Amino acid sequence: MKPLRVALLGCGTVGSEVVRLLHEQAADLTARIGAPLELAGVAVRRIDKARAHVTPDLLTTDAMSLVTREDVDIVVEVIGGIEPARSLLLAAMKSGKSVVTANKALLAEDGETIFGAAREYGADLYYEAAVAGAIPLLRPLRESLVGDHVKRVIGIVNGTTNYILDRMDAHGASFVDALEEAQSLGYAEADPTADVEGFDAAAKAAILAQLAFHTPVSAADVHREGITEVTSADVAGAKAMNSVVKLLAICERVPDADGSGNGRGVSVRVYPAMIPRSHPLASVREAYNAVFVEAESAGSLMFYGAGAGGAPTASAVLGDLVAVARNRVGGTRGPVEVTYAELPVLPMGETVTRYYIQLDVADRSGVLAQVAELFARHDVSIQAVQQDGRGEDAQLVIVTHRAPDAALAATVEELRRLDIVREVASVMRVEADDA
Repeated sequence: MKPLRVALLGCGTVGSEVVRLLHEQAADLTARIGAPLELAGVAVRRIDKARAHVTPDLLTTDAMSLVTREDVDIVVEVIGGIEPARSLLLAAMKSGKSVVTANKALLAEDGETIFGAAREYGADLYYEAAVAGAIPLLRPLRESLVGDHVKRVIGIVNGTTNYILDRMDAHGASFVDALEEAQSLGYAEADPTADVEGFDAAAKAAILAQLAFHTPVSAADVHREGITEVTSADVAGAKAMNSVVKLLAICERVPDADGSGNGRGVSVRVYPAMIPRSHPLASVREAYNAVFVEAESAGSLMFYGAGAGGAPTASAVLGDLVAVARNRVGGTRGPVEVTYAELPVLPMGETVTRYYIQLDVADRSGVLAQVAELFARHDVSIQAVQQDGRGEDAQLVIVTHRAPDAALAATVEELRRLDIVREVASVMRVEADDA
C-alpha cells in the first residue's frame, strides 16, 4: 500500500524520540500496520536548529499549512499548551486527518471542543500519552472497560511529586532538599509549580474522570492541593501510623442515597494524603506512576510504570500512531468520547474522607473531653486518639472516621480557636482505607 504520511507538531524531548522510533522501527511498524509510515513534515519554532533523523527540507514554521496539506494523513501533536495546539488540531480534523496528541492541558481545559470536533468530522482522536506516560491506561478505560461500570479511579499520576515525597519518607529529607535533588536529576523543572502545586495531576484527573464516568470534567472542576505544605512532621506522623504520604488523584462516582442509577455526581480531587503501607500504591517509589481502577464487574485493576520522560511518552505516542494508521488502512475509526451522563462535579465539602490531626495542647485535665465534645458538635466521629504528655504541654493525635470534608475542615478551624490548643501541628487526609 502507499505510505501513510505523518505531520509532526513539535520536535522537543518527546517529538525527537518519536522521530527516532519512526526511523529505527520502520520495518516493524510497516508490518504491524500494513503500510509504511512516512514523515511528511515537522513543525518547529526554530528552523535553524539541527535535529537528528530530520532533514532540513522537512522542517517548517508554518504548522497550519502542514496540518491541512492534502498529502498528510495523520497529525501528531506534542507541542503542548492550549494555543496554537487547539486551532491546529481542529483544523487537522476538519481536513480529514487522524490525530494523535499528548496534550493533557488542552484535553483537560477544553476536551469537549476537541471531542466534539472528532465526532463532527468523523476523525480518529487518540491521546494515550496525555496521562501516565508509557502506562497503557486510557485505552483500557476507553475500550476494555467500556461495558463495565467504573466506580473509582485513584492513583499517583505525577512522578516529580512522588519522587519528592519518597525522599522525604525514605531518607528524612526536607521538602526543599528533596525538590532540589529532583531538579538536579531532571525530574523537576526549574519552575516546578505545575508539579508541586498539583496542576499537572489535576489535568490528568480531569481526563481520567471524563473517560471513567462519561461526563464533562475540566481541570477547573478538580479540587487541587499541592505538596508544598507537606512537612517533616506530616511524614513522621504517617510513619507512626504505618502509612506513607502520596499525592493522589482521586475520581469517584458518588452513589445516590439508595444506591440506584448512575449516582448523584462525581468527586474529582488531587491532594496529599496518608495511605497504609500495606496498600500497593504505598510501594510506588521514586518517579514512577500507578493507578487503580475499581469497576463493578472487573473489580480492582492496577496500572504501573514510567509516567513521564521522552522515551516512555514517545512509546505511548507510537502506540496511538499505529492504532490510527491501522484504522486508516482498514477504513475504520476508533472509539469516540460521548459525555452522555452529564453528572455534576460535586464540591469538595461534600466529599467523604478521613482526617489525621495532630494537636499541641495544654497538659491539664479535661482537655480530651473538650476536644471530643467539639468533634461531636460537628458530627465527626473519632476512630482513634493518642495522647502523649510533654512537660507542661501534651500532644494529641486524632484519626477520624469518614465524614464530609466540610464538617472535618470546620472542626479543624474551631480547634485552632480553642485556648487549650497551642497549635494544630499537622492535618492530613487519610485515603485508601475503608475504616
